[in-house]
Amino acid sequence: MKYFEDVKVGDVMRFGRYEVTKDEIIEYARQFDPQPFHLDEEAARQSLFGGLIASGWHTGAMFIRMVAEHMTPQVATSGARGFDDLRWLKPVRPGDVLSVESVVREKEEPRRPDRGTVKIESRVLNQHGDVVMSLVSLVIFQRRPADGS
Repeated sequence: MKYFEDVKVGDVMRFGRYEVTKDEIIEYARQFDPQPFHLDEEAARQSLFGGLIASGWHTGAMFIRMVAEHMTPQVATSGARGFDDLRWLKPVRPGDVLSVESVVREKEEPRRPDRGTVKIESRVLNQHGDVVMSLVSLVIFQRRPADGS
């Protein structure tokens, strides 16, 4: 298990593989972001995107899923305080395969004895290596227990 004390500025993590499907783009949009370029292929072709694309919020949800599957079992976190500098840089389309690259940018001095905040800059990439989304996460890491376990 990796605790606050184990994290170093400059640490790099590469993980995840998530294949995006047309059906999930439409289903997510139907529930949460019902815009024509997320819901209807013909309307999407006529849009500035030229085809069906995932909602940015859906892309964020796919990012969190990859984080939860990869990081949660390996690190002692208690969630996140929030996100800064969220950017959707390129549309995510059906068939795209997403992955994550993250770099530890900063560790804040703990204000509490049991936890500290780590700023992690992440980029979500498609199968071509294009950055489709970027953000900075303010992740709450637990400190190593006093008994050293």
